[in-house]
Amino acid sequence: TATAHLINSFHTPQGAKLAKKQVRVLGKFFSFSFLWSFFQWFFTGGENCGFSNFPTFGLKAYQYKFYFDFSATYVGVGMICPYIINISVLLGGILSWGIMWPLIETKKGDWFPADVEPSSMHGLQAYKVFIAVAIILGDGLYNFCKVLSRTLSGLFVQLRGSTSRRSFTVQEEDPHASPQTPKESYDDQRRTRFFLKDQIPTWFAVGGYIIISATSTAILPHMFHQLRWYYILVIYICAPVLAFCNAYGAGLTDWSLASTYGKLAIFTIGAWAGSEHGGMLAGLAACGVMMNIVSTASDLTQDFKTGYLTLSSPKSMFVSQVIGTAMGCVVSPRVFLLFYKAFDDLGIPNSEYPAPFTTVYRSMAKLGVEGVASLPRECLVLCYAFFGVAILVNIVKDSLPSKFGRFVPLP
Repeated sequence: TATAHLINSFHTPQGAKLAKKQVRVLGKFFSFSFLWSFFQWFFTGGENCGFSNFPTFGLKAYQYKFYFDFSATYVGVGMICPYIINISVLLGGILSWGIMWPLIETKKGDWFPADVEPSSMHGLQAYKVFIAVAIILGDGLYNFCKVLSRTLSGLFVQLRGSTSRRSFTVQEEDPHASPQTPKESYDDQRRTRFFLKDQIPTWFAVGGYIIISATSTAILPHMFHQLRWYYILVIYICAPVLAFCNAYGAGLTDWSLASTYGKLAIFTIGAWAGSEHGGMLAGLAACGVMMNIVSTASDLTQDFKTGYLTLSSPKSMFVSQVIGTAMGCVVSPRVFLLFYKAFDDLGIPNSEYPAPFTTVYRSMAKLGVEGVASLPRECLVLCYAFFGVAILVNIVKDSLPSKFGRFVPLP
């Protein structure tokens, strides 16, 4: 909606002036950010050096990741994010790196072996990853249930409204029409008429989904041998319902839960495949398939909403999406290969590009296949505790009045 209003504002006399002002401000701050990064580059003598790793609080604090980054990007993101997001991130950093990890580290040799590598999943890293996973799952599960309940109640209201409207051929003729059913404005009537006039045929949408699912089912097992064809088929059968829930829920809450559905695929397919048949890789590949389907449905619906508000043709938008996706199929692998060849340690912890989420998702796949027996001592107890805390914090936040609830940090 915001994007559509921005596009529409460009096509008015006032909007053109506003656009010039926006571009001027954008150029000014882009120049400042670029020059600041260029200045920092002169004072970087290698890894963990320079302004991006400035030990403001001392070297001991620096070991526990408390230092100044001097990154203009973080300043910009902090300005965009609400205060509660910034406070939650700061509070989480103090609780984890300032209190929890130093305390758990004192249990070395008791809770976990003293001679394991820092990145090993049998040492401190396991607590870091799995406690984070527990919080993500607790927070995600709560919000998934909340979004699903809102989705179902919204659908119920829609269906009840459409049934009551069908009782009358012309709504205006009903003297007892509900005042809660707002009359569509001229602009909305025009948009709806224009959007429906050029809509994509149902047979094309269903046929396209069947062709894509058949292609994926045939090709993906050759790329990932652990991913059986029937795993992919089950995902494509279940995905439309989940994709619909995600798209409708994202419309109500502006929050896509694609990653939650991906985690669901990791656990189910990973456990189904088992450790002897490459369950970890099967679960991760299944997660990629599920997340692509579910997130694409949500993103496409958002784009169609923008198209609806700007009087754009759904067919022309769909063609543009296909062209963009085809370009992505060529550009994305090339960009990945560029990074892969330029950096020998791509994706390895403590490297320039550590890809931290890979560790989280790999650990979830490992947990789904091997079970919880492989975790170090007390790790599971802490995971249960933080899973419960994540749900409890959300319940407290939603149950309090908004003037108090807005001060409760986000898990």
